[in-house]
Amino acid sequence: MFRIVSDLQDALVILQLYERIKVPVDWSKVNKPPYPKLGANMKKLENCNYAVELGKHPAKFSLVGIGGQDLNDGNPTLTLALVWQLMRRYTLNVLEDLGEGQKANDDIIVNWVNRTLSEAGKSTSIQSFKDKTISSSLAVVDLIDAIQPGCINYDLVKSGNLTEDDKHNNAKYAVSMARRIGARVYALPEDLVEVKPKMVMTVFACLMGRGMKRV
Repeated sequence: MFRIVSDLQDALVILQLYERIKVPVDWSKVNKPPYPKLGANMKKLENCNYAVELGKHPAKFSLVGIGGQDLNDGNPTLTLALVWQLMRRYTLNVLEDLGEGQKANDDIIVNWVNRTLSEAGKSTSIQSFKDKTISSSLAVVDLIDAIQPGCINYDLVKSGNLTEDDKHNNAKYAVSMARRIGARVYALPEDLVEVKPKMVMTVFACLMGRGMKRV
């Protein structure tokens, strides 16, 4: 994690990600390497200030208490708070493109997940991204199999009264198979086991994006 944060201390990667989520960047305002020996950190700080400025407007991210200095200092919590919002916006933009302009939100994703599971004859479902049953990863595994039937080896999936090891193994398998079928999942197995709502949302959203590409 700290390597990721340190790589963002001049904000260049963040600014490139803004362009990927359709936030225009005025590159004439951006300082690029090689930075001068004298004043290098000031140049990087200017980039960081600009990144936060873009995050507040036009991106309209929630960046209360986050300043350019925090990115430049490599503050892990505040830097990752911005990165999380970039990831979420990217995922929702992908779904919007697939849905012919319809903006995706949590309810739309949850409804799609449950409908897809039901139509595939699966018994699992989710109530929300905070649903504690997600810790088993069974809904994720079933959804992957619904998207690409027959890809899941259910002999490798534990069900019933699960231990923590069972949950971790299911989660690892789910994330691995999601990526194997082409879903751009960037969450970790622990995010599913611990039911971290923000990261859980990205798992289902990425699977929805993959599922909507079916011909």
